[in-house]
Amino acid sequence: MTRERPWLDGMPPLSAGALAGLLADEDRRRCVAALVLGAITAEEVGRAARLDVRRTATALTRLLDTGLVLQGEDGTCHLVGEAFRQAARADAAARAGVPGVEGPPDQQKVLRAFVRDGRLVSIPTQRSKRLVVLDLLAQEFEPGRRYSEPMVNLVLGKWHPDTAALRRYLVDEGFLDRQAGEYWRTGGSVPT
Repeated sequence: MTRERPWLDGMPPLSAGALAGLLADEDRRRCVAALVLGAITAEEVGRAARLDVRRTATALTRLLDTGLVLQGEDGTCHLVGEAFRQAARADAAARAGVPGVEGPPDQQKVLRAFVRDGRLVSIPTQRSKRLVVLDLLAQEFEPGRRYSEPMVNLVLGKWHPDTAALRRYLVDEGFLDRQAGEYWRTGGSVPT
């Protein structure tokens, strides 16, 4: 059964406090560690975390329900590492008084116009505005890491349902490159 991140359906992304709460449980921490170290099936996670089947299932179910872990159609589990960065950004933005938007005032204005509750309300038609949005989306991808098209779709799907258009724009504008079904980041700003 495929589970989606609840925040793809209009819920806000996980907060830093919610992440800390999730990781306060020893079994969930062990499962996250196993996923970070490369386990992708529930059996591999349980073995690496040294948990029995019941405890593994309980911890993974909670991680899947909160959206920190995604489960593909093939049953593999994938930690959404971006959730940590997003929570940190949101926390920093909240402390700075800017609701989730960083950068120069003109970029903030564009992002405030097109991003609501962590999702794109529309894809800008004006190229200069679209570049600002694409730069934000490019930050979702780690430099030097390769992504399959389904993983790119998962990342972009939390922003907007038209993942094909976003992928095409990211490639056409030089933020991502692709070859043989793999994508990697080739441009965009790097947050400090």
